Parts: sequence; structure tokens; C-alpha cells
Amino acid sequence: MAAHRKLRARSLSGNTARTAATLALAGAATATAFDGTGHAEPQLTTAQVKTQVDRLYREAEAATEKYNGAHEKASAAQRRLNTLRDETARRQDRLNTARDALGSSAAAQYREGAIAPSWQLALSSSPDRYLDDAAFAERAGHHQAQQVTRVRAQLREIERLRGAARVEAKSVRSRQAELKRQKDAVTTKLKQARQLLTRLTPPERAKATTGAPAVPVRAAAGGRSAPTPATSGKASPGRTTARVPAPTSRASAAVAYAYRKLGSPYVWGATGPNAFDCSGLIQAAYRSAGISLPRTTYAQINAGRRVSRSQLQPGDLVFFYSGVSHVGIYVGNGRMIHAPNPSAPVRVAPIDQMPFAGATRVA
Repeated sequence: MAAHRKLRARSLSGNTARTAATLALAGAATATAFDGTGHAEPQLTTAQVKTQVDRLYREAEAATEKYNGAHEKASAAQRRLNTLRDETARRQDRLNTARDALGSSAAAQYREGAIAPSWQLALSSSPDRYLDDAAFAERAGHHQAQQVTRVRAQLREIERLRGAARVEAKSVRSRQAELKRQKDAVTTKLKQARQLLTRLTPPERAKATTGAPAVPVRAAAGGRSAPTPATSGKASPGRTTARVPAPTSRASAAVAYAYRKLGSPYVWGATGPNAFDCSGLIQAAYRSAGISLPRTTYAQINAGRRVSRSQLQPGDLVFFYSGVSHVGIYVGNGRMIHAPNPSAPVRVAPIDQMPFAGATRVA
């Protein structure tokens, strides 16, 4: 009987109860950590935020230049498509006119009936006149045959134009899809940067969005720190220096335009007159000087004659990063005017604050 007696439940008390409660709390905390609730984000220093924001801005700017290039190609494809459609419509109108003329001729022949030429000659009261009429009819028939040939050629040309338009329409759709991909990439990077900056106090945010990028500056080749050009001096970004005259009138006009735009906001994809991205500022500056430049940094670097860092003159275009994703206009004394990023307006800055990629002289 004792072997079958039920064991009496023992109540939890004292150390046992405390141990159970501790284990329960620990389990709850572990579960909370695994499902993601209550997990605090790591605290970043201002310097760490600045490093991440600078990286996101560089990635956004690279995507912006790809967007600008895709936008140019999409616009060109749309213009070609519109031209093809207009030409097709004009040729269709000419074809309709030719068809109407052939229809009228065919209807006239039907109404007059068809009599064999030998009988017409035999029954004619004036054989000489008949022969003259027959020669005219032969010429008219030859003209009609030419009209038919032209109509057939017009039909073939219209079909060719329609085929080309279908190909161009497919290209437009592809370019528009690329535009959307690059736009999404830009907006995502900028959103992430804004979210990082909101974690800082206003003074910390100001510190994180001013001054040089938080990346090591290296020469384009060799890995050593990039020196300041020997001909440009060593002006700091906050130091007031006299403007260096540009060597040509067009370069001078472009530099003067850039100076007038100091303080303008950075807006990706913008080309002025009140907001700019980096390549948009350069394009607008030289447009004001009568020189047409490509839209993107990687096209602008090939738009003129390459010059070395030691040969820089005001008006030269200076490019940065290995992907040639940023550009400014050199103004002398080791400085440039550029549109940095959404947190910084158009400003004067030292060219040695970013990794130098090359320079081009366009005027």
C-alpha cells in the first residue's frame, strides 16, 4: 500500500521560491532579447555617427551620378522614340494620300469598262486619234505602276519605323527601370543618414556635418597622404584668402558663377539655378560661361584635357574617390567650391580633405 500512496505536493517557499522566480525572470529576459523587443540600440559617439553618415553620403552620391547618367539616357531614348513616332505619322499621311489616288484611278477604270485595244481600234471613227489616246493611256498606266511601287515602298518604310519604335520603346522602359533603381538607392542612403543624425543633439549634429569627411585621405596611387599642390599654397577652409585670377575668360566666368552660388542647398539631381548636386553645380557654372559639359562626374572627367595636381589653375575640375563620384571647381590656394551633401550647402573647401582622383581643364 505504501508503494502506491500518492506523494503530497510540497509548497515552494524560502530559497526555492526565490530561485524559481529568478529563473523565470531570466527566461523572460532571454525570450525578450531573442524576439527583439526591449533591445537597446548601441550608443554611437559623434565621431562614429560622422563616419557612418559620410559613408552613406558617398554611397548616395555615387548612386546620384548613376541616376543622372540614366536620366540622360532615358531622355535621349524618349526623344528618339518621339521622332520615330512623328516620322511614322507623317509617312502614314503620305501613304493614305497615295492610296486615295490609286483608288480613284481604279474606280474610273471600272466605270469606263475594259474593251480590248484591237476592238477599240476597229470601231474607232478616228484611228489616228485613237492611237494618240492609246499612247497617253500607256504613259498613264506606267505612271500608275510607279505609284503602286511607291506605295509598296512606303508600306515597307512604315513597318521599319514601327519596328524601330518598338525597340526604342523597350529601351525607354529599361532606362526608366534603371532610374527607379538608382532613385531608390539614393533615397534609402539619405534616409539612413538622416536617421543616424537624429540620434545626436543639435551641437553634435552640427559637428558631425561640418568639416572634412571622417575618412583617411590617401593619394590616388601609392597609399601615402595626398600633399597640397605646390602651386596652391596651404590655405585652411576657414582662412580668408584673396581670390586667384583664372587664366581664361571662360574659366573666370565659371569660377565667378560658383562663388555666387555659395550657400545654395545640395539637392540630389539638381542643376540649379537655386540648388545643385556636385556635378550639377559644375555643369551650371560652365554653362554660364558658354561651355556645355556632360551631366555626370565620370563623363565630366573626360570632357577636357587632364592636368596633374601640381598644375591646377582656377577653373579646373577636380575629382575625388576611386569611382570619380565627386567633383568641385578649383579656385586656387588649394581650395575648391563644391556641393558636398544634403547636410552642407555649396561651400569653399580644401581639395585635400577627400581622396584626389584626377583633374581636367575644360577652358
